[in-house]
Order: sequence, then structure tokens, then C-alpha cells
Amino acid sequence: MARENPANRRDLTQGPIGSTLLLFALPTLGSSVLQSLNGSINAIWIGQILGEKALAATTNASLVMFLLFAAVFGFGMAATILVGQHMGRRDVDAARRALGTALGLFIALAAVTVTAGWIFAPDLLRLLSTPPDVFPLALAYLRVIFLFMPASYLTVLLMMGLRGTGDSMTPLYFMGLSAVLDVALNPVFILGLGPAPALGIQGSAVAAVIAGLIGVTGMVVFIYAKDLPIRLRGREWRYLVCDRALLKRIVGLGIPMGLQMIVVSTSALAMIGLVNQQGTETTAAYGAANQLWTYIQMPAMAIGAAVSAMVAQNIGADRWDRVAQITRAGVWMNILMTGVLLGVLILLDRHVLWLFLGDDADGIAIATRIHLLASWSFLLFGVSIVLSATVRANGAVIGPLVILAIAMFPVRFGFAYALEPSWGGDAIWWSFPLGSAASMLLTIGYYLHGGWRKQRLVGPPSAAEAEERTLADADATAKMNPVG
Repeated sequence: MARENPANRRDLTQGPIGSTLLLFALPTLGSSVLQSLNGSINAIWIGQILGEKALAATTNASLVMFLLFAAVFGFGMAATILVGQHMGRRDVDAARRALGTALGLFIALAAVTVTAGWIFAPDLLRLLSTPPDVFPLALAYLRVIFLFMPASYLTVLLMMGLRGTGDSMTPLYFMGLSAVLDVALNPVFILGLGPAPALGIQGSAVAAVIAGLIGVTGMVVFIYAKDLPIRLRGREWRYLVCDRALLKRIVGLGIPMGLQMIVVSTSALAMIGLVNQQGTETTAAYGAANQLWTYIQMPAMAIGAAVSAMVAQNIGADRWDRVAQITRAGVWMNILMTGVLLGVLILLDRHVLWLFLGDDADGIAIATRIHLLASWSFLLFGVSIVLSATVRANGAVIGPLVILAIAMFPVRFGFAYALEPSWGGDAIWWSFPLGSAASMLLTIGYYLHGGWRKQRLVGPPSAAEAEERTLADADATAKMNPVG
């Protein structure tokens, strides 16, 4: 029988906090970088081979996909937190039960998404005001992607579940595999190289589907070959029939966390409306600056995910003495990593922006000013991300959602909207640090005085569970119910 590779899974309740957090966060950061590079390279393939209409089509389709993933992302995060708390208690069976319930929910959501997506894809694109000349291309691309939604949802859940157990390396391996295959297969199916048919924009979607299916299949095989904690066997498959209490908990946690992504995306759409009023050149400059910001945000996002999993395990293990230390380490790590990245990009901004704007000197000048005024806001926002990750790990999800909504709309958008007539574009760029400062101060206040520590997401183990934990600790494979 295959044994789990202990090098991949970390016990996040033991050992030095700083180095454990860093080593856990780095693979998550690597996964984010690979995902972004994959998207950027595929955009280059589509733009260079098929032209700007095809690129615009995938952009419109991507907006739809982002909203659909926002709907399930929160449920995946909820499963991560529950898995992490149960793993901290060394209750592997309860962790599998939580993941099984989440998987049952994801299967139902995937079935609804595929059916509704295929039928209503044209209406979704019309809702986004997709240009008529782009519409057929976007529809063709989107419908192929919709067929892959069940596997995409499974990939998201498995990766989050693995991180909840303390394993951030396995998701990196298979994210890397999918990304490399996707980049390599895009020109093959777009142009029809070798025996492959020439499918145009649908070829890009087909390449993504094939790469994703190989990646998720490989990950499932690996999980079972290594007997990782989230695998289900035998009678454990009944966990897919959702436990009502667990389902209620996952939905109660997941909806507010999914809404946070929707708040961010709607805020971005509102801001681009203001930016568009500044003219085409400013819009292009803003888009180039956004390319840089995608990477600037990555350290904070990776550290936040690591903090959430690590805090969840320590709360589950009743190691509250480590929770504050983990949070402080995460905050300082974010400041250091994001600060260094910001410094490098500010020094080299003109050279990097040239990659997106070419020899447009005026556009580069505008983008440089946007970057200078707005980019340091991500240093402040990173503090909010880490603190929010800590409180969410104990099931406190409403507070961070309310704070984010206040920072994004009344503060950031309200400031930009009110002062744009007199300040011009600078009102928009200054609204970023103002909104981030508001978010950071409100989140610090909630972290210190919000009462989130009093919540009990996972109750204390029963006497029977305590006995099972003792048996699990004595079992070299750390399995609650060993199977042949």
C-alpha cells in the first residue's frame, strides 16, 4: 500500500513559525505566478495568431468565468478552513467528512453550471455588452470552457483541501503541469499543427480543457497513490451525500467569502468606468499598470492563504498561543516581500511598462504616474489580507466582507467619483491608497476588538473522537480508518 510522502505535508502546529509559514507560502506563490504567466502567454498566442477581436472575445469570456469561480471559491475556502481545523485536532475522518460534503456540493453546482452556462451563455455575454463582432468568438470559446467546469471545480477544491492539510507542494506540481501543457497546446489547436485540427479560438479553449483534465487526473492519481489525507475510500464515499449540519456550515462560511471576490470585481468594473472617461491613452496606461499590480498582489495573497491554513490548524489544535505569532509573522513577511517587489518595479517601471505600451512615450508617462501614486496601496492592503485570513480561519467571515465593501465603495470609489471632476485622473489613483488605508485600519480594529476569538467553528472532540485521535497518533500512516 502506498504511503504518504511526509515531505509534502507539514504539521503547521509544530516547529518555528516564521520558517514554517514561509516554506508553506512559497509554493502557493509559485502556483499563482504560474497561473498568471499561463494566462499572459495564452493571451499573446491568441493576440498574435488570431488578432485583437479574438483577444477581446477571451477577455469577455474570462469575466464570466471569474464570476462563476467567485461563486464557488468561497465554498472551497470554507472547506479549507474546516479541513485545517480538523487536521489540527488530528481528526482525519472529520476532515474527510468536511471535504466530502464540499465535494458533493461542488458536483451539484457543476451540474447546474454546465447546463445553465450552455443555455444562457449568449445572455451572459449580452449582459456584458460584448461587441457584436466579438460575440460569436466569445460564445464559441465560452461554451467549450463550460464543458470543463466540473473538472475545474474539482481542481479548485482538491488544491484548497490539500493546503488545508498542510500540503502546498502537490497543488504546485499539478498547477505547473497544467500550465505548461496549456501553453504548449494553444498554438497546436489554434493553428492545427500536426494531426490536430485547426480550431481557431475554440482551439485555445480545447487546449485549456485537455491540460486541465490531465492535471486534475494526475492529481487524483497522486492523492490515492500517496494515500494523502483527503482521499475517500470504501464507506467514506458516503460523505458525498451532504451532511446537513456540515453543508449549512460550509454555505454559511462560503457565501460571504465568495461575495468578497464579487465586491472586488464589481469595484474594479466601477473604477474602469471612471478610467475610461480619461481617454483611450489613459485606459491603456491603466491596463499596463494593472499587469504589474497582478504580480505585486501575489505575495500577500499567498501569505494570506498560508496564514489561513496555518491558523486553522492551530485553532483546531487549541494552540492559541501560536495564532498571534503566526499573524505577526505573516504581516511582516508581507511587508518585506511586497515592499521589495514594489521597490524593484518602481525603479524599473518604465522598462517594464514598455513591454505593454511599446514606444508610446505619453502612455508610459501616464502609466508611470499611475503606478507611483497607486501601487504602494497594495502594501497596506496586504496587511488587511493577512489579518482577514486569521479571523476567517476561526469562521469570522461577515466582518471582513463588510470592511472590504466599505473600503471599496464609499471610500475608494466615493473619493474618486467626488474629486475626479476637479483632480482629474489623480483622484482615481489616490483613491487606491486611501481605500487600502481604510481597509487596513478597520481590519486592525476588528482583529484587536472584534470578538472573533470567541467563535467556535469546530466544537471540542467527544470522548470517542479523543480516543480515535490517540489511536491515529500511534498509527504511522496517521489514518483514522486504515484500509487494505
